[in-house]
Parts: sequence; C-alpha cells; structure tokens
Amino acid sequence: MDDFFSLVDGLAVSDLQVYLSRAGRVEDGSVRLIAGSGVLAAYTAVLYPRGLLDRIPTVLGLRTFVTDSQASFDVVVPTRSLLDRLARAAETGREAPDEARPVQIRLPLQVSTVTWAGITPPRGGWRRVGETSASVLSRVASDGIAEVAEAIPGEIGELVVLRVRAEVWGRPIPELEYVAAGAAFAAESLGFLADPEETVGVFETGPWTRLTSRRGHVLLKRPAWSLRG
Repeated sequence: MDDFFSLVDGLAVSDLQVYLSRAGRVEDGSVRLIAGSGVLAAYTAVLYPRGLLDRIPTVLGLRTFVTDSQASFDVVVPTRSLLDRLARAAETGREAPDEARPVQIRLPLQVSTVTWAGITPPRGGWRRVGETSASVLSRVASDGIAEVAEAIPGEIGELVVLRVRAEVWGRPIPELEYVAAGAAFAAESLGFLADPEETVGVFETGPWTRLTSRRGHVLLKRPAWSLRG
C-alpha cells in the first residue's frame, strides 16, 4: 500500500483543507481516503448512529480529487493529523510557488476503531430520481439547527440529545419525501451549497441516496426498517 499521495497543485491542497476543516467542525474525528485510478475520494462522517438505540441516519460527505495514478489505498486517518500535513505542504508550496506542480502528502498513521468507516457507499449503479435547489436544502438545515438548539438547552442527558438529533435530522424533507433532513445539514455544513440558485441532483442505488452539487456529494443510507426499496 502507498503511504503518500499527490494532489495536482496547491489549489487542490487548499480545497481539501477547506473541506476537512468544515468536516472537523461537525465531527472532529477521522476521514476515510480511498485512492485508485487517479482519483482520491475523501469521505467524512456528518451523522451516524452512536449505539443500538440511536435512530439517526448515516450521512457522509464526499469530495474527490485528481491524484497520482499510481497511488492505491483505502485508509482511515485522523482529520487533524491530515490537516497538519496539508498545512505543511501548503507552506512548502508558498516558499517555492508553482501552482502547476504536484504536491505530495504523506499519509498519517491509520486508526482502526471508526465504526462509520465500515459502511461503504457503492461507486456505481446510481440513477437520477429527482432534483432540488440549494436554497431548499439551506432552509431545511437552518431550521433544523435552530430546532436542535432550542430543544437542547444547556446540560442535558446524552440519551435525550440522541433522541432530539435523531428526530430532527431523521425527519423527511417536505420537498423530498424519502430524503432525511440530515442530508441537508451535511450539505450546508460542508460548504456544498454556495450558490442558492444551484440545482442539486438526487440519485439512488439500493438503500443509498446521494445529493450532488458542483462542490461535493452527500451520501445518505436509509435505515433497514425503511419502506423505501
């Protein structure tokens, strides 16, 4: 397995930094990196069940980057450690500016206790089933954040927090009957909804739904008990 990867230039490094920084504000943990065929896929967790009683949906963010065609790996690494290495790579690039030059980043040590990383969304078989607008998703995210904040004031038990978050983010988006509000929260938190007028595609395969904008993808796994096929 390779222990490093290359991004095409300093702009790509900055792009990955911004994405991971946003993801770290939501879930300050790990990122799953899958490299192969010249593409680096960076998966981050936004929402996922924390126990058997937690009914919150699994919601992941995904950004892809062009990388060295020889790199091939599937690893889970600490987000902070990778951000540190990206920062050093960016600093080196500023000392010798050349935006067209590939930037090599060494992988941090892997972690092996990340439960959500064992859930692998499919790469193919997606079919477009609809669309929505970035403004709709932003509104749903904003309303949900306000509702969670109002329902969880100050000190409160963990089970209550889990119940409130599952109720708010597991609720269907009115305009998208089978898409949970947690997908809108993920798209907003990860910076995928920069243009309110942008059309966001909705795709499905098996139990998975994907929201795709120009800036990235949100992947939502429907619960096993969902009636949706």
